[in-house]
Amino acid sequence: MVHLEPQSAGAVLMVRPARFGFNPQTAASNAFQRDPHARGSAENVTAAVLREFDGVAAALTAAGVEVVVADDTPRPEKPDAVFPNNWVSFHADGSIVLYPMLAANRRIERRPELLARVLEGGRYRHTRTVDLSAHETRGRFLEGTGSLVLDRSARMAYACLSPRTDGALLAEFAAALGFEALPFAACDTEGRRIYHTNVMMALGTRFAVICDAAIEDAAERARVRAALAQTGRDVVAISREQMAKFAGNVLELDTPGGKRLAVSTTAWNAYLPEQRARIAAHAQPLIVDVATIERAGGGGVRCMLAEIHLPTARS
Repeated sequence: MVHLEPQSAGAVLMVRPARFGFNPQTAASNAFQRDPHARGSAENVTAAVLREFDGVAAALTAAGVEVVVADDTPRPEKPDAVFPNNWVSFHADGSIVLYPMLAANRRIERRPELLARVLEGGRYRHTRTVDLSAHETRGRFLEGTGSLVLDRSARMAYACLSPRTDGALLAEFAAALGFEALPFAACDTEGRRIYHTNVMMALGTRFAVICDAAIEDAAERARVRAALAQTGRDVVAISREQMAKFAGNVLELDTPGGKRLAVSTTAWNAYLPEQRARIAAHAQPLIVDVATIERAGGGGVRCMLAEIHLPTARS
């Protein structure tokens, strides 16, 4: 049985990093990682990253989002622990899905105590775990809601195929969770496969942001646009240059005051005034600075948030 699921969540899991840094194991497939030596000393970089993390958590909390903060551990080192959405997703039918990760040092981010942190106190109901992580041993990967941009209400799973996003695993996920898979190929200005779908595409309740120019096959591009059109969303097209500034790496969240859009300063500054107006008409922007995380980690504010769609104990 497929449970009706709103597009945006009112709660998120965030993991406060202990040893954030440029990850050489992910750099080959992530062109968004631009600064292997992040500016300044290691201590200054760490201090900047923790300021950025705490700023996001505080801004979301002030807006009325429930933020479950879990702490990373210093050992073993997990330079990308701040991006939990790549290894776990939470769903309205009570499912928790665990995903296979390409980089060996990212696989250790899947810690049972982090799931326990979300579930503690019995606030949420957990009915099953769909564990896809064993596919790592076969060299097949699907990195959570980095690889997947989910239209939770229309049950569509958009996925840009890449070394981190396997088409067969996409189909397995879709069958297990009740989605229709919509795979496509997309490249950046240098002809490199875009590593994660969520850097080129975001779905809100009534709008979408997409760099459809990156989908080079005309038939695939038309199919994606048609699927979006069927949902009646206002589609905001961004350029590859805007995508490179994380303009597609945004997340709509549900708050008591209405829909909010978690968006970085880098991304918001990349939008044209007309694009800002269209987006703000659907979700009030919640602008946060995560420039150090973007530059060294190659992921933006959306990557920092694992939305919690689990049913509450009262529902």
